[in-house]
Amino acid sequence: MKKSLLFLLLLIFNLITLESSAQTTLTVFDEIRFYDGYAGVVNQPVPNGVIRHRNDLYAKKLSAAELLAFGSTMSLNITIKADCDNYDRIGNVNLAFAPKDATNYDTNTVPKIELARFITPFMNKNIAPFQVPYVFNVDNIAKIFKDPQLIAAYDFWIELQVFGVPYAAQTQVAGCAGINSVFFGTLTLVSNSSTFTSSNNFLFPLNFQKYMNNYQAGASDAIGQTVRTISVNLPDDIDNASFYLITSNHGANSGGEEYNRRWHYIYFDNLITPILTYKPGETSCEPYRVYNTQGNGIYGTTPRTDAVWQSFSNWCPGYNIPIRKLDMGIITAGNHNFRISVPTAVFAGGEGYFPISLYMQGTGSSLGLESPTYVEYSIFQNPSSDFITIDTNDEINAITVFNTLGQKVYQGNEKQISTSNFSQGLYVLQIEFENKIVVKEKILKN
Repeated sequence: MKKSLLFLLLLIFNLITLESSAQTTLTVFDEIRFYDGYAGVVNQPVPNGVIRHRNDLYAKKLSAAELLAFGSTMSLNITIKADCDNYDRIGNVNLAFAPKDATNYDTNTVPKIELARFITPFMNKNIAPFQVPYVFNVDNIAKIFKDPQLIAAYDFWIELQVFGVPYAAQTQVAGCAGINSVFFGTLTLVSNSSTFTSSNNFLFPLNFQKYMNNYQAGASDAIGQTVRTISVNLPDDIDNASFYLITSNHGANSGGEEYNRRWHYIYFDNLITPILTYKPGETSCEPYRVYNTQGNGIYGTTPRTDAVWQSFSNWCPGYNIPIRKLDMGIITAGNHNFRISVPTAVFAGGEGYFPISLYMQGTGSSLGLESPTYVEYSIFQNPSSDFITIDTNDEINAITVFNTLGQKVYQGNEKQISTSNFSQGLYVLQIEFENKIVVKEKILKN
């Protein structure tokens, strides 16, 4: 009797182990070749079912059978193999929501969210290791893949995006002379095989790879400030709401953002107390030294201390850019503001930018992929001595300016406001847009 019971327990344990270990692995792209991102689109064959949108961007549609095979967990496994770009570059994995049954789509207009971002190492294709792996846990995406409302409304296309240029490698890497290809990319989706159905998903693509800097109109809320406010109008309460944020500082050479860590402040509605404060960068880049086989990189010939890495590097070539999840609980219907601010950012010589991606996910009575009501605007000059200009393509109902005592000193709807009669000091600019979104900004009269 004891032996029979022991055998039964072992059998149950083995069945549970097999069920929990079963998984589905889907190879979306297998060593697909990327080309010079600045050149015209190459005329090279692509695998069956794959679209080359640009030299740096490929897409493939997930079939109904592939979606059905996925379970409740999801990871992205990416491998970038060296070709003829020996510098660090940004790569991305995106999810595009295209019209049903379309054989192609406009990548610039369909709703998209960025699932993952990574930095390629300084690689020489003639020196091992020749490739670098990246792994991202994206269990929240499994809910989207199994949502019947979303499946009925859209086709899901996975995009792999790796921008590169071959010009340096053409002279620095043997075998690259005259070659315009830059990397090979492999992407697999790995999921468990458990039976899983998701519903009531509420998804907001809020900001897809938009650049933020302080020197271009439209790149921030106001010229001279590295801050972006994303305002949305929710039609219903959203339960289990979370924001998914990806940021990385880029460019501006040694005097600017690529090699300087700055404090990032994230606000929601209350623009005084941040809900998240962080500096980008790893404790150390040494774990990724092995993949940086080209001598023109940032590593030098000997290991650096943690303190040295933290003094200048806000990313490590060969590593994942973090996906920052902000759990918000219940967000009520109505107007809300999400703001990211990097007040000490320096863009040397008017160069550099922060590519920002943001989406919101939760559950609610309004189902599927929602097109949130939002506005885009910027304000300049601020501070100002004569005029404040509101740069926006959205219609404005009313503009009101208040002094620090709460007194109304201006009301109208013109996008350029004369401040010549204002006293020096701080004011609050309130903009009511036609879509009922109301935003407030501080302005300073010199």
